[in-house]
Amino acid sequence: MTEFSQALRVDLTEDREETRRFLVLRRFFRSPTFVAGFAIVVMLVLLGTGGVWLSPYEATGMDLRNRLSPPTAQNWFGTDNFGRDVFTRVAAGSQLSMFVGLMVVAINAVAGAAIGALAGYLRQLDNLLMRVMDAFMAFPAMLLAIAITAALGPSLFNVVVALAVAYVPKTARIVRGTALIVREQQYVEAAQVAGAGTMRILRVHVLPNCLSSLVVQLTFVFASAVLAEATLSYLGVGLPPPAPTWGNGISDGREYIVEAWWISLFPGLAITFAVLGFNFLGDGLRDVLDPHLPGESE
Repeated sequence: MTEFSQALRVDLTEDREETRRFLVLRRFFRSPTFVAGFAIVVMLVLLGTGGVWLSPYEATGMDLRNRLSPPTAQNWFGTDNFGRDVFTRVAAGSQLSMFVGLMVVAINAVAGAAIGALAGYLRQLDNLLMRVMDAFMAFPAMLLAIAITAALGPSLFNVVVALAVAYVPKTARIVRGTALIVREQQYVEAAQVAGAGTMRILRVHVLPNCLSSLVVQLTFVFASAVLAEATLSYLGVGLPPPAPTWGNGISDGREYIVEAWWISLFPGLAITFAVLGFNFLGDGLRDVLDPHLPGESE
């Protein structure tokens, strides 16, 4: 009888967990902005993975006899001033943009969460850490990234470092704001009375409760990183040519904007859709994860 009761309890627990997961997924996909953002992001990932594989051309391969060719059945997005296939370069640029975005988001997730949680929970570190973050935030993020890449030189690693430094302060401030609320909760006080150490409280109580605001912020960081990387490449301080970045694509076409508009148009559209997709994704996540928004408790 006891074994039967234990088995029944396990089955009920598993069913309850599956039901909870289903309800969470249903809330996500009932949000139009989340669905739109998710669809756009999936299409960009497919473009980056499948586009390069399907294309018969190399992203940096030149064909000077076919330069400035308009979109055709052979070259879907036309060719640029060096005869390079624009579709292949846009697809390869999607890979580079996603990589830069993921690296910047990963650094923000670790550094921003750590700084914000420490500042929000430990009063003795709050003033010091936030003044350092304020010093970085005194400069516009784009100008700070330009200054760092100009000092370090144009390369993929330097772009990731510059964008991470530019966006970590805002992420840290958002996590700190949530941590300030969490540290005053009764379960944190109970853990302190029970003798739990600082690192355990941060790991078990503070950081998990900061996760929803952190995830939403990281989606916006991803969109900002994609746009900023394209801007740096366009200005000549990002990945140097002939790297097939979207910013380089727009830069390549600025001298031919009238007679070969497709060189700049398609990389520009890719940037637009990428930024819109991740902003929609962030808005949808915020609508679902923030219980204080109107209508979310219904």
